[in-house]
Amino acid sequence: MDSGREIYTYEAPWMIYGLAWSRREEQHLGYRLAVGSFMEEFKNSVHIVQKGESGFNKIGEFAQTYPPTKLMWNPAKGAGTKDLIATSADNLQLWEVSDAAPNGVQLHAQLAQKGDDKGGGAQEYCSPLTSFDWSEADPNIIGTSSIDTTCTIWDVTVGVPRTQLIAHDKEVFDMAFSRDKEVFASVGADGSVRMFDLRSLEHSTIIYETPDLTPLLRLAWNKQDPNYVATIMVDSSKGVVLDIRVPSVPVAELESHMACVNAVAWAPHSSCHICTVGDDAQALIWDTSSAIAKRVQEPILAYNAEAEVNSLQWSASHPEWIAIAFDRKMQILHI
Repeated sequence: MDSGREIYTYEAPWMIYGLAWSRREEQHLGYRLAVGSFMEEFKNSVHIVQKGESGFNKIGEFAQTYPPTKLMWNPAKGAGTKDLIATSADNLQLWEVSDAAPNGVQLHAQLAQKGDDKGGGAQEYCSPLTSFDWSEADPNIIGTSSIDTTCTIWDVTVGVPRTQLIAHDKEVFDMAFSRDKEVFASVGADGSVRMFDLRSLEHSTIIYETPDLTPLLRLAWNKQDPNYVATIMVDSSKGVVLDIRVPSVPVAELESHMACVNAVAWAPHSSCHICTVGDDAQALIWDTSSAIAKRVQEPILAYNAEAEVNSLQWSASHPEWIAIAFDRKMQILHI
C-alpha cells in the first residue's frame, strides 16, 4: 500500500483494542464500525462511528466495565434485522444501535449462565471471556471461549447456553466457526488447535500443536475455503496457515514481520488472501496460494502505521477496505 491510497482515521480518547465492521449491506451502514477501549481502570467504553464526507462521526457510545476482548456485529442481513453488536469481557452482551436509544445504543441482552449461590438460590456467573464468534451460517448461535478451559455455544434467541464443553487443558484464547454451522475450532494456552463438531462433542481433533507448546492466541477460519485456518502464537513474528486435511504440519508460515504478530484475518471474498498486523507497526497482505505452492514468504502488499498495530478487521460488506487499530487511532485502508 502506498501513500496515495485512500485512508480515513478516527481518533478516540483512549487506546483502541476492540474493532468491528458493520455487516449491513446498505452503503452508508457498511462504513459503520465499533471501536472499544483498552484501559486498566474499570471504566471502558465502545464508540459506534460512521464515515461521512469529511471523515468519521461518532453516532453512539456505551459503557463497559472491562476492556472488551472482542466486538462483532450481527452477521444476519435480512430486512428488519436489528442492528446488534456483541461484546465479550466478564460476560457476553448484545447491544442494539438505535436512533431512539440514549447515546444511540441500548442493551439488548446479557448472556450469563445460571449457578447456585451459597444460599441455594440462582445467580448468574461467567468466567472471563477471551473471545467469541458469531456464526454466519446460523446467526442464532454465538460461541465463546474462556479462561476456565471451556467453550460455550449460546442460543441468541433465548439467551441461554445450548452446550458447554471443556475444550483445552488450559485457558482457551479464541474460537471460530467454519462455514458449516456445526463445526468450530479453538486455540489456547496449551499450544493446540482443536476442531469440534456440535453433532458429536464426545470427540475433538487436534489438528496442530506448537513445537514447544507455545500458547496460541488467535484463530481465523478461511471464509471461502473451509479447509484452511490460520493462527498466531504468543510473542511470535510469524503467522501459521494450516490445512485441516493434513494435520500437524503448517502448509505455510508467514514470516516477514519484524516483531510479534497481534492479529490475523482472511479476506472475506478470496480463498487465498490473508492479512497480518504486528508490533512492527505493519499491516501485511499475503497471497497464500503462492506461499503454499512455492513456500514464498513475502507479502504482496504492506502498510506502515504510526505505532504497534493491536487489532485488525477486514470488511465483509466492502472487502476492498481493511481496518486497523494502533494507539488511539483507528484507520480504514482502501486496498
